[in-house]
Amino acid sequence: MKKIGLVVKMTNPDAVKLAADVAEWLMAKGADVYGDDMLADEVAVITPAGREDLADTVDAMVVLGGDGTMLYAARLIRGKKVPILGANMGGLGFLTAIKVEELYANLERVVNDNFETEERMMLEVNVIRDGSSVATYNILNDVAIKGKVARLVKLETSINNEYVTTFRVDGLIIATPTGSTAYALSASGPILYPTIHSIIVVPICPFNLTNRPVVIPDWMEVEATIDPTSPETDLTLDGQIDFRLKGNDTIKVKRAAESVYLVKCEGKGYFDILRERLAWEGRKE
Repeated sequence: MKKIGLVVKMTNPDAVKLAADVAEWLMAKGADVYGDDMLADEVAVITPAGREDLADTVDAMVVLGGDGTMLYAARLIRGKKVPILGANMGGLGFLTAIKVEELYANLERVVNDNFETEERMMLEVNVIRDGSSVATYNILNDVAIKGKVARLVKLETSINNEYVTTFRVDGLIIATPTGSTAYALSASGPILYPTIHSIIVVPICPFNLTNRPVVIPDWMEVEATIDPTSPETDLTLDGQIDFRLKGNDTIKVKRAAESVYLVKCEGKGYFDILRERLAWEGRKE
């Protein structure tokens, strides 16, 4: 891998400083280093590349930040099969699983093209209004449909064209297995192993307490239509993109054709990450 892109949480001074060190290290290994204009302005040795061009330019991408930065990077690659290595400089860090002290050993493997990746499915989200698509997104973690005020929204929900129920809820989360440890987990959803091919549907604070999370196979499509009597409702994607919805809008969610490929950290499994991040009890020595 000779062309490496850097995606950095620019509001974190430690991440920007580390980006400069990483860029120097990569160049000493014979790699070319690219970043967006903002990063290139801060780190002179980085070659600027437009955000829309980065995925077409690089062989691999390195993310320095938290899971939010990783989610942003996943959208940047626009379905390209570009492996992403994430170093955790944020909070929990389920996606950016590599610690800073583990970064250079893993970078060495990336530069030498001696690494494995893990495929993570994405979701395609389509907003239908008056019979036409008005917005389409691909996301890695989750879709959240939520009211703007403290009133229940009504969502007529179908799965694979089969009516399920009309939820009366604070909101509805539709998540990938990767997103199962994000918003869905806080709403009492299940934790799924991230490479399982499934979709999670999680009601948020349902009026009917028997409305529970459902896990469906990834070949199914979820449809939720907003009742026109519902209060103002927003669609939030990966916790980063907001779209204002209207009554009778239908949100269609299915597995996207594209996936994201994360570089695996050698010697660290998924349950090691879960145990660390969720403070589960470790093995007694």
